[in-house]
Amino acid sequence: MKVLMVGATGKYANLVVPELKQRGATIRALVRDKDKVDTVRQQGVDEAVIADLNDSDSLRVAASGVEGVFHINPAFAPNEAELGVAMVEAAKASDVHKFVFSGAIHPSISKMSNHAAKLPVEEALYESGMEFTVLQPTMFMQTLDNGWRSVLEQSRFSLPYSKHALACYVDYRDVAEVAALALTGDKLGYGTFELCAPGMVNRVELVAIMSEVIGRTIEAGEPPFDEWAQVAHIPEGSTREGLRKIYADYDQYGFPGGNALVLRAILGREPRTLRQYIQELANRKAAA
Repeated sequence: MKVLMVGATGKYANLVVPELKQRGATIRALVRDKDKVDTVRQQGVDEAVIADLNDSDSLRVAASGVEGVFHINPAFAPNEAELGVAMVEAAKASDVHKFVFSGAIHPSISKMSNHAAKLPVEEALYESGMEFTVLQPTMFMQTLDNGWRSVLEQSRFSLPYSKHALACYVDYRDVAEVAALALTGDKLGYGTFELCAPGMVNRVELVAIMSEVIGRTIEAGEPPFDEWAQVAHIPEGSTREGLRKIYADYDQYGFPGGNALVLRAILGREPRTLRQYIQELANRKAAA
């Protein structure tokens, strides 16, 4: 199986690379810049192709000769939906057989642009004639990495929405394993799957887990959005405004989900839990 990977240089999608290699896939990474070629080769891909999601001709060249495509949209791009649809159309034009799309849980929540932008890509896939697998993961546990320094140095974990709002999580390594299974096997073809670890927690409960793991009290912070964004070094633009809408929605409704039935069934084991991930974070920093 030869797979074109979109997102191989990304913080999350790069986790798909070792899962594909473990299953014998040959990986062609799509990169925008020549200076990323060495990076993806060091991560284990077999070849790299220079292409741009805004350039349909380059996408068709990138997809030529591969059997499958793994695609994840660039988060909060103003034309995110169009970029995803362009990749679907390029894959179809290049006679790609399988297409795995890593989208988002609840794409029907129209107020959150990064969720709603996944719907047109799903629709294009369903009408493409290709064998599709649509993954709808919830919030990634890997996002906890961003606030871990504050946890260790200030004994505080902060996000700009209510600390009592419930949310569900998934370890993207589990999502990556599902993506690799879909590309290298047949059992997930023509399926759309919500992927969650079990249960929901609010930030009070989350920091309680952190406190137990670290051995000291961690507080749940609830800063105003702009203050949080400045500390997090998120520049003005589509990403900041997209996050503003997301967190406003979380503040009012939380981020419901947490039914692990599908992920458990696909993996044939229990999904990784928040407590396990937080323990890994603590062990990783201690080792460093």
